[in-house]
Amino acid sequence: MIYRFRIVLDTLEDVFRDIEIQQDANLEDLHNAITQAFGFEGNEMASFYLSDQEWSQGEEIALYDMKEGIGTTRIMSETQIDSAVSTDHTKLIYVYDFFDMWTFYVELADIVEPEVGITYPNLMYSHGIMPENPPEKKFESDDLDDDSDLFDDEFGDDQIDLDDLDNFDFGQWN
Repeated sequence: MIYRFRIVLDTLEDVFRDIEIQQDANLEDLHNAITQAFGFEGNEMASFYLSDQEWSQGEEIALYDMKEGIGTTRIMSETQIDSAVSTDHTKLIYVYDFFDMWTFYVELADIVEPEVGITYPNLMYSHGIMPENPPEKKFESDDLDDDSDLFDDEFGDDQIDLDDLDNFDFGQWN
């Protein structure tokens, strides 16, 4: 079977690519298809994240295991596409280049029979021009308002004086 994905750049302008790839390909193959379709060199770190219908970021599937023995991370080259998405779970988030944070929404659009004469992965459709720089990210929190101070003392309203760090009790260093 062939999985058809729409990959949409997280930007105000419509920039997306439609890619077909074999069901038994792994996520590293999809990663390579995405980087080629969007014109990246493909030499930066990247991760897929499982997602729900509201595009919430779930479990990470990384290009490489960077945890070095601390816990387990699923790896793209060891994860088949059909184990990450299905007709019931169609969405992934893809982040390329953790310094620039190019963020994409990846959605399984269809599962079809392979066509004779088509080489997969296949870039079916390309829409929009990639911006030169990644879209700006605005990080917000509902827990903070404009009047809050992140450096308030947790036991009162006294503010921490960052110029007087000698008065902090860090214990004895030997």
